[in-house]
Amino acid sequence: MAEVKTAMKNKDSFKSTTLRSVLSEVYNADKASSEGKIDSSKIAVILRKAVERRSEAVAKFQAASRDDLAKKELQEVNIISNFLPPTLTEMEVDDIVSSILKTLPATNPPQRALGTIFKEFYSQVDKSRVDAELVKRRVQALMSATT
Repeated sequence: MAEVKTAMKNKDSFKSTTLRSVLSEVYNADKASSEGKIDSSKIAVILRKAVERRSEAVAKFQAASRDDLAKKELQEVNIISNFLPPTLTEMEVDDIVSSILKTLPATNPPQRALGTIFKEFYSQVDKSRVDAELVKRRVQALMSATT
């Protein structure tokens, strides 16, 4: 909220508009939540989705040769990214997944084991701290390396 006020005082309409749009998403999630206020991990998920949406828009605008709009979306990504908590590195994800793989029985079929691994992984790690695609890639790579 302080960043929005600062942007408004500095007459930075682009930054204030970007932050207001993300804040509105957070407020909407607050209203939709049955518990009232949402916790910080859900806010981080909202921020990551906003960054992901804008990143996809950048790719589409560049494909359509609309570099002006792509640049605008990229600036929004940079502004929102400043508020994201750091994600786990690939090495940290590998360590957690490896420890989970060591505890699994070898008799599980691969697809069933995959679900068990994800369930165990997300019980140990907050979803807002990892990139789901990275986790999926690393789990599949480590499973194929162990078989």
